[in-house]
Amino acid sequence: MPHVAAPVPPQPLFPSYYLRPTVAPSVARRVQTEDGAQIAVFVYGADGARRESTYPVLFLHGNGEEHGIFGAQINGLVGDGRCAIGVDSRAQGASTRGRAPLTYELMAADALGVLDALGVQRAHVVGFSDGAIEALLLARDHPERVASVLSMGANLTPEGVLAEDDWDMEGTAEQCEAWAAWLEGKPEGVDPSIVTPSASEARTTAELMRLMLDEPHIPAESLGAIHCPTTVMSGEFDCIAPAETQRIVDAIPGARKVVVPGADHVLPKCAPDDVNRELFSLLRLVESSPAPPLL
Repeated sequence: MPHVAAPVPPQPLFPSYYLRPTVAPSVARRVQTEDGAQIAVFVYGADGARRESTYPVLFLHGNGEEHGIFGAQINGLVGDGRCAIGVDSRAQGASTRGRAPLTYELMAADALGVLDALGVQRAHVVGFSDGAIEALLLARDHPERVASVLSMGANLTPEGVLAEDDWDMEGTAEQCEAWAAWLEGKPEGVDPSIVTPSASEARTTAELMRLMLDEPHIPAESLGAIHCPTTVMSGEFDCIAPAETQRIVDAIPGARKVVVPGADHVLPKCAPDDVNRELFSLLRLVESSPAPPLL
C-alpha cells in the first residue's frame, strides 16, 4: 500500500484559559430538536433563587465555545440570588449536531426551544460573538420572549468582521477537512478512534468556520423591531469593524453603546467586570420599570 502523507493536525481554535462557573448547575439536561439535535442546557441558581420580580438570564456563547465562557457572569448572578441559563449551541460543547443546515436562525430557534422546555416565558439574553447574533435575532423575531439584550461582538454580515493576519478561517476549514478525509481513509498504522480531533470533530469545526465566512445576512433596518433595553458592547481592539457595531446601535431604538478600552473581542474573558457592570445595569433598568416582570 502506498504511503499517504498525513496533513497537518488542526489545532484547538480557542485554547486559552477562561473562568468557568464555580457553582454547580441545579439542572443539566439535553433538549431534543425536531431535526435530531440534542441541545445541552444548564441552569444555575434555580432552587429558590428566582426573585419574583426578575427574569432569568439566558447566555449564548461564541463560535466553537461552550456556555462556560460566561463563568464570571454566572457566578455573579447566582451570588446575587438570580437564575442563569447556559446553552451549548448545537454542534458545540455538550450539544450534538442534528441534521438541519447550520444557520444563526437555527441556533436562535434552538435557544427558544430551550426556554420552552424549561417553561420560561421571558428572559434577559446575553450573547457573545455568534451568540450575540442569535440574541439579536431572538429579540427581533420574538420580542415577547426577551426582556433585555446584552450584545457583545455581534456582526450583521461576514464583511463586518475585520480580517486578522494570524487567522485564515478558510485555510482552517480546509485543514480540518483534509484531516477528516485522511482519517476516514483509514491510514495504515493509525487507529482513528484514538486520534484527536476525530474526523467528525474536524468536519464540524470546518462547518462552524464556514458559518462565519458565509453568514449572517441581517438587514440593519430589521433591528428596528427590537424595543427592549439593549446594550451593544465591543472591545477597543475588537475584530468586529467599528462601523458594523455602530450600524447595530443606530438600528435599535434607544440602544446603548459601550466600547471597553484596551479590550479585544472576547469580552467575557478579558473584561468580565465590565460585562457584569453592564449586565446588572440592564437588569436594574428592567426591574425598575413601572410594570414588574413576572416569571
